[in-house]
Amino acid sequence: MNKQYLLIGIIAILAVLFLLGASPFFIVDLTESALVIQLGEPKRTITEPGLNLKVPFLQEVVYFDKRLLDYDVPAREVITKDKKTILIDNFAKWRIVDPLRVYQAFQTQRAALQRLDDIIYSELRVELGRHDLTEIVSANRMLIMSVVAQRANEKASAYGLEVVDVRIKRADLPKQNENAVFERMKAERIRKAKQYRAEGEEEARKIRSEADKDREIILAEAYKTAQEIKGKGDAQAFRIYANAYKQDPKFFAFIRSMEAYRKTFSEDTTMVLTPDSEFLRYLKKR
Repeated sequence: MNKQYLLIGIIAILAVLFLLGASPFFIVDLTESALVIQLGEPKRTITEPGLNLKVPFLQEVVYFDKRLLDYDVPAREVITKDKKTILIDNFAKWRIVDPLRVYQAFQTQRAALQRLDDIIYSELRVELGRHDLTEIVSANRMLIMSVVAQRANEKASAYGLEVVDVRIKRADLPKQNENAVFERMKAERIRKAKQYRAEGEEEARKIRSEADKDREIILAEAYKTAQEIKGKGDAQAFRIYANAYKQDPKFFAFIRSMEAYRKTFSEDTTMVLTPDSEFLRYLKKR
């Protein structure tokens, strides 16, 4: 019976030890790497997944994620080369490549991320301070962020970290500057609109002036042509009259007199002529 009680007591002690974390076994996941720490000093670095052993109570295990990680922080202010203050909302992709150096420098992955934040924000401020606002929001942004990622990676590599990429999600103006910028943009658009209207009016005046000049030229040419045609017609009429007069002068004189009577006499016509007037010679009785 004493042996049975002893065995039960040993099993109970082992169970309590397991519950208190005294298990000599630990598992490293496929997405993790681990450091075995003994009295604060790293003893082993484990990068392969599987079941491993440690000395209970004397050793502890610190895990680090070895996947590609996200770095994302709230937007912060940056001053550009042309002295414009903008809010930059950026993110980065990074990973832990040397867990031992990370532990020696920061102890934990969270502390490493805080240091990485300082590095990236510092490089971001320096590089954006070398460019105007228009360059940052234009196609040059990709080149600028490539430089930031390269320099941040150079500094982070000293701590066993790798910066894969840094990007800007959004670049906004601070709230206190938005109204002033909006008013400046509005004034600039109004100035441009007035300039375009003035240029349009000037061009319209030129077009109207050219049209008026062309109109006068066309009317003058038309009048000249009409006078030439009329002159030719009158000359031709005079020739016809002359030929007709030559063929029978008396008949021609008679016809012309009849036409003159028709145009001259009407119901309201009053004329004072002597009886022997030449104009009335065809109205006298023979």
